Amino acid sequence: MGFWDWLGGRPEAAEASAEDELAKAPTAADISASLTSVENLVADPAVPAVVRARARQITATVRNTLPRIDLLGLGSYDAYSVVATATDYLPEAIGGYLRLPRDWADSRPLEGGKTALLLLIDQLDLLASTMDQIYNAANTTDAAALITHGRFLQEKFGHAHAPELNVSPE
Repeated sequence: MGFWDWLGGRPEAAEASAEDELAKAPTAADISASLTSVENLVADPAVPAVVRARARQITATVRNTLPRIDLLGLGSYDAYSVVATATDYLPEAIGGYLRLPRDWADSRPLEGGKTALLLLIDQLDLLASTMDQIYNAANTTDAAALITHGRFLQEKFGHAHAPELNVSPE
């Protein structure tokens, strides 16, 4: 939708734009390919082990969350965050660091006295923490259903002080 279409309020242009946006949304294959690409990037021995470990933790959590993403509500902020982490946030953080010369990135203070390596570690820790929270939220939905079902069964069939049935043959 162009500026003049927006200004003129042409609804057909707005609909076409919304369809274009949906067509651009990453597919499951796109997300998986992006995660694999990140894993391949950090597999390079030049990447510090601390970065490799954190990146692998994030990609594993995202992979575990993806099959449960519908529990977060399609179109929700959490679902968007999982996809964006896989396809944008994580690759960009690692890519930005890897584009810098190693000696410079690991020794020169950039912001708040932190090197590029320390800044990247902070970013990876934030992504890991957020993905863990979202994964827990996705699992909590099923866990809550299990608890509710257990309470139903207890009310329906559980009798804490019910007398035992003594059936004696006559």
